[in-house]
Amino acid sequence: MSLIRASATIGGLTLISRILGFARDMLMARFVGAGFASDAFLIAWRLPNLFRALFAEGAFSAAFVPMFNRTVAQGDGAREKGAVPEGGLAAGLKFAEEVLSVLLPILIAFTVIMMLAAGPIVWTMTGGFPDGGPDKFRLATEYTRITFPYLMLISLVSLLGGILNSLNRFWVNAAAPILLNICLIVGLVFFRGHTDVETARTQAIAVTVSGAMQLLWLILACWQAGVRLRIRLPRLTPEVKTLLKLIGPAALGAGAVQFNLLISTTLAARFLPEGSVSYLYYADRLNQLPLGLIGIGVGTAMLPSLSRQLGGGDTQKAMDTQNRAIELVLLLTLPCTAGLMVSAMPLIRALLQHGAFNAVDTFASAQALAAFSLGLPAYVLIKVLTPGFYARADTRTPVRIALVAMLVNLVLNLILIWPLAHVGLALSTAVSAWVNAGLLYWTLHRRAHFGIDARLRRTGVRLIAATLAMTALLFAINPWIDPYTGRSLIERVVAISVMMAAAGVVYFGVVFGSGAYSVAGLKALFKRKR
Repeated sequence: MSLIRASATIGGLTLISRILGFARDMLMARFVGAGFASDAFLIAWRLPNLFRALFAEGAFSAAFVPMFNRTVAQGDGAREKGAVPEGGLAAGLKFAEEVLSVLLPILIAFTVIMMLAAGPIVWTMTGGFPDGGPDKFRLATEYTRITFPYLMLISLVSLLGGILNSLNRFWVNAAAPILLNICLIVGLVFFRGHTDVETARTQAIAVTVSGAMQLLWLILACWQAGVRLRIRLPRLTPEVKTLLKLIGPAALGAGAVQFNLLISTTLAARFLPEGSVSYLYYADRLNQLPLGLIGIGVGTAMLPSLSRQLGGGDTQKAMDTQNRAIELVLLLTLPCTAGLMVSAMPLIRALLQHGAFNAVDTFASAQALAAFSLGLPAYVLIKVLTPGFYARADTRTPVRIALVAMLVNLVLNLILIWPLAHVGLALSTAVSAWVNAGLLYWTLHRRAHFGIDARLRRTGVRLIAATLAMTALLFAINPWIDPYTGRSLIERVVAISVMMAAAGVVYFGVVFGSGAYSVAGLKALFKRKR
């Protein structure tokens, strides 16, 4: 499967998940709004979400997948030489069983400890919610205890998903988050309470239920692929020890953006007015859409291929893979960045402003979205550059760079929170992402592991020109579109569709007209086999 086809598979399923996610957020905005109960739920949801990004998806993508692929490749080589009768997949699955047997008791113990310590943890994050008092703190603590088992379940999902990704069954793992959004939507539509507090509690329950459903989905998919893992007695084999050494740094490196968001959320809960946590959440949700579709899709599809290319000594091919991946993400990310920055207000109004979510919430969330979007190309580039380290079993360097970026974020947060409130927190996250991406590129380049080729330079300039043309169009049509985004559902849909269609025509017209890409070239990329 080619890089672009694998990325398209992951991105397409992620698109479905994100569309359902927006439907969920629209229902959440309508029934809960941006205030007391919403802030409490989002604090509770931030904790398992952070650890999911650190120890589940991030760490396993970075550490487990390359090790699993190398184990499979070494097993195949040993069988060809007659040293072992089994193939490489059997060796890889044995390694996965050893990892599962050690991981499961750790996850159970960690989940129990975090549920028991939910009160002190929430107080550390929020200072007891100075703006909301003890009731808001109590709610956030209750919701945290309900949602935290999701971490254990989604960590097991990530282990099984890493195996299926290595077998080129990317779609199964990419489809799993759809179940999360379905559960949350069902909770909002059929099981919401009479108050925003009861509805938020239903959402917390739905989070954990979705974790169980995702795990069942991955287990069934593994059985269909002939993968049946047995739980052994926990044993720290040399391979498992190596994985554990890699996971810590990989978790910190992969979770840099989540750490920055946690810091911003904590400061907003402690020092800013009620609703600020929700403004940051809704803005980040829109900002995360292209990151999930493009950055995570391309990065996930790259890692197995890059590991195999470097394992086979084909460094030039690996460098070409990264150049083409950056071309692809810039093609799709630059227009998203311009659109989210320039048209933040009509987008937020059309998607969220109804029910309990009012015009004040729209304005505040749109400001945060414009600030977050400044860093969108950097967020995506981080996902594409980081596999260049992970494929070489180097998980420490991205961590050091991530720590520098987090320090920059913290300093800027403390400087900008007072004059710019929640917008300053979003802006700090964007700047720190550029610091992270810049240092990743500089380090790879200095080590001669990556260099921008002539084709990428030429294409990049033309993509920037196309983005500027699209930006000019959006500035011109926003005043005409904006009044329709606060009316009926049909008018909202038509207004946003017209705006996106016009922007797309201008952008891709300049892209193809300038020769940055051609239709034939895109088809060739789509068909190219690894």
